[in-house]
Amino acid sequence: MTQRKGGWELPISEHELTRLTRDLDQAHQAYLPVMNTSAADLVEQIREQQHGGPAPFVPAASRRRVLLGVGGAVAAFALAACSSASSSKSAVAAGASSGAGAGSTAASASSSSMYTGDLQLVALATALENQAVGAYAAALAAAKAGRLGTVPPAVATFATTVMAQHADHAKAWNAVLIGAGKPAITNVPLSNQPLVLKALGAVTDVAGVAGLALQLEDQGAQTYLFATYNVTSPGGIATAASIAPVEAMHSAILNFVLGQYPVPDDFLPVDKAASPSLLTV
Repeated sequence: MTQRKGGWELPISEHELTRLTRDLDQAHQAYLPVMNTSAADLVEQIREQQHGGPAPFVPAASRRRVLLGVGGAVAAFALAACSSASSSKSAVAAGASSGAGAGSTAASASSSSMYTGDLQLVALATALENQAVGAYAAALAAAKAGRLGTVPPAVATFATTVMAQHADHAKAWNAVLIGAGKPAITNVPLSNQPLVLKALGAVTDVAGVAGLALQLEDQGAQTYLFATYNVTSPGGIATAASIAPVEAMHSAILNFVLGQYPVPDDFLPVDKAASPSLLTV
């Protein structure tokens, strides 16, 4: 263990965290082609619907085949591994909803929104990715300014790596929005963003940042899982399924950083999934 300023210590070695970060990035690079191809397919499917084509029906069995096709055993492991040892309420959880609640909210979305149907979940995913990018950027800036004590280099590398991966995910989702003739989302149009920013400003050490990041990552992974069973297009299912395992790996590593062994769940829950009602656009 690495002792740090203020009594906090990294529960695993920096060598181990570096190895986990390297494995994470390899998994991300492996999923990127699938994610980009699936996003391109989603654009075509949405365009067909916009021109009067029928919405594709995706039976449950086909959804399972898509999930297995994009992830296989690695996806199943990563999703199971993202179970958090903590279920406490937080600024992030204040905007989350159960799967059932999120579904009912999506079905009754305001007609004034420019993002409807599957595009509403695409917009939500983009905003969540932007929120994560901003959170990691703020944490790295706070570390550079010395507001988090002494930060182990391996922790900074992990944060930088994960921030870049979230940016890749946001880029893929924005490509879908642009391809569907909708504005890209470059900010964080989420009603819980002020609470997240307030929580970020209050943290004083690496453990505090890791705890907040874990809440964001759990929300992201569970939102993607929820999306795989609620979007109508095969491209949307495949895109969400290609990102979810990487988000889950983020959570698993953050659990290690917090000294919480990420005990696998047989099934990843969706109680922390974000509701489309969080969107303010």
